Amino acid sequence: MELILWRHADAEPGMNDGKRELTDKGRRQAARVAKWIRHRIDKDWLILASPAARAQQTAEALGVKFETKVTLGTGTNPNAVLREAHWPDGKKNVVIVGHQPTLGQVASQLLTDTQGDMAIKKGAAWWFSNGEGNARGENILRAVIAPDQADED
Repeated sequence: MELILWRHADAEPGMNDGKRELTDKGRRQAARVAKWIRHRIDKDWLILASPAARAQQTAEALGVKFETKVTLGTGTNPNAVLREAHWPDGKKNVVIVGHQPTLGQVASQLLTDTQGDMAIKKGAAWWFSNGEGNARGENILRAVIAPDQADED
């Protein structure tokens, strides 16, 4: 199974956390990382996003259908994220578009098998694998891409 954790891109400040939208910089970040992801996934991947406006706008940059999951909102926890992804035994590969600190906590759990915090840069994507070609079922970090590392048009 493949799992991409994609943190929403740069967002406007604001009091209503769920309605904060991407800044112009955030839109550029989302577009660059979306292009990188699009070239590496196929139509069979499941794309899941937080209902927060900034996560929705980040997911929209992929230009493909995605599902909004309330359970991936700003108040979620790492176990809820992994349940939504059906990690590590899901039948589909998954992209999760969500938030810090939760995505960093998921990354820590996958990499170290312990609870902890890792910083995931705004707009960055972390790609994990588990299963095929990995006889012991270990979690493998395949790639980390930040917006400033993604190719420009």
